[in-house]
Amino acid sequence: MSDFRARYERHVQHVLDGDVRSALAEMVQGNLPQVFDGVSVPGRTVHAVRIVDVRREGDTWVGETVYTTPEGVIGLRSIWEEHDGVWLAARLENFPVTDAS
Repeated sequence: MSDFRARYERHVQHVLDGDVRSALAEMVQGNLPQVFDGVSVPGRTVHAVRIVDVRREGDTWVGETVYTTPEGVIGLRSIWEEHDGVWLAARLENFPVTDAS
């Protein structure tokens, strides 16, 4: 888990830093742009991040992070798949943010 967690933390840091190019490079390119359809994602300005869960689900990894943005709080789940030995974000979903999240 530590290898994937480090990759996920680096990805979240790219989002926090507003480094859209690096964040997009860590996604399955064939899934862009439809991966964003109907999903709220942080823009270039993010005030804070809080990783709330990183877990293995079968052949995938799931990362859940709460992003604090000027527009409000966004709970974003990314589902990661292995492609040619590299873990890439393949799907995005929002999740409700509660005080416990």
